[in-house]
Amino acid sequence: MTILSIQQLTKVYSGGFVAVDDLNLSVEAGDIFGFIGHNGAGKTTTLKSVVGALHFDQGKILIDGHDIVAEPLVCKSQLAYLPDNPDLYDYLTGYQYINFIADIFEVPTSLRQERVQQFSQRLTLTDQLGNLISTYSHGMKQKLALIAAFVHQPKLLIMDEPFVGLDPEATYHVKQMLHELCEDGSAVFFSTHVLEVAETLCNKIALIDHGQLKKCGTTEEVRGTRTLEEVFLEVVGGE
Repeated sequence: MTILSIQQLTKVYSGGFVAVDDLNLSVEAGDIFGFIGHNGAGKTTTLKSVVGALHFDQGKILIDGHDIVAEPLVCKSQLAYLPDNPDLYDYLTGYQYINFIADIFEVPTSLRQERVQQFSQRLTLTDQLGNLISTYSHGMKQKLALIAAFVHQPKLLIMDEPFVGLDPEATYHVKQMLHELCEDGSAVFFSTHVLEVAETLCNKIALIDHGQLKKCGTTEEVRGTRTLEEVFLEVVGGE
């Protein structure tokens, strides 16, 4: 079952800079799909287009069969988006922020409490949830944003560099949470610079360079007999 379908996506910024050039890829239910490229390759532009946060010039993006342009609310109700630098509300406590997100997605009270307790314990944030977000470190904000993303069990989870700022224990638990989410029929599509994480976590990988898709397939197909690092360096031409 296709959860995300990106068809001939093209985004051109002012001045004629082509950030994404005729991109085509699909993410299936159960996929943990890694999206890899150097800085400025088009990763964040693609992710923002997928979640409806950025207008694109050509192409089509379907989420669970629905068009992000024609049916934005239907699409956004099915996804969660974790940007590379989560912009949270500093004047709310952690609990208030999670409840705010859970209210938007109409998560029943008993279910949200169960999930918040489970995820906050695994990410060692339970004791800080009553504190204002303004007191949180970067890593704590990242953990809070992850809990908020998981609280409504999205059909599609989009993440931009999700492991930056996380300690090794939290990274381990987030990986387990991603696997559990996908075992329930959801899909994950995320960008990362940490090639070791992509190589061990993802079942599929796409490499993008200067807005163009260079390699895409299962991790084994993309990697071949080499390491993902070697393949990546070949694709980007040593830049």
